[in-house]
Amino acid sequence: MGQNIRIVLADDHSLVRDGIRALLEEEEDLVVVAEVSNGQEAIEMVNEKNPDLLIIDIRMPVLNGIDAVDALNKQGTSTKAIILSMHDSEEYILKSVSAGASGYLLKDTGKTEFIKAIRTVQQGGKYFSGDISSVLVNNLLNGGHTSTEKPTQRKTEGNPFDLTSKELQILALVLSGLTNKEISEKLENSKRTVETHRFNLMRKMDVKNLIDLSKKAQQFNLV
Repeated sequence: MGQNIRIVLADDHSLVRDGIRALLEEEEDLVVVAEVSNGQEAIEMVNEKNPDLLIIDIRMPVLNGIDAVDALNKQGTSTKAIILSMHDSEEYILKSVSAGASGYLLKDTGKTEFIKAIRTVQQGGKYFSGDISSVLVNNLLNGGHTSTEKPTQRKTEGNPFDLTSKELQILALVLSGLTNKEISEKLENSKRTVETHRFNLMRKMDVKNLIDLSKKAQQFNLV
């Protein structure tokens, strides 16, 4: 099938790396040349191996995936990057694009889409899956006003939990009484995506149930 696509895989969970590597190497032309567990190691390995592609998790110790891609981009590396994440928040996506990533995939992406993304990026294209594409399109339609906004800029006295705009949106819908299914239909997101955001906002706010969530949201004027 022509020349191999050489890949460096960066994720701080060895089981995740094993799973992704097994999936990739079912394809004859995809070769994982190295695995690393943090962003700093990813930079060093890309400089050492000069792979075609870096597949990197967004949240890792030492240096996160976005900052690692940004650093490599500033070095002028020819290695293209696909960022993997559990989150489809607008801030993360736009910051990844700004850092120079050629793709952004959710971790629940299926194999067919994963392989398609790799081949698209390798051929010089960009690939952003499902819900993420709509975030980018909406941002462009709105004039790109949030493209330079960092996630931490949303952290104010009224939002001490550093909730993203999507998490705040889902918080309001949850407290209005909508189910995950109803929220997913309203936002045109997958139910899995809504469940992930709901789990994350409850974790950040350190609450275990809807009653505590409502009390804390009112206490900090989040809704």
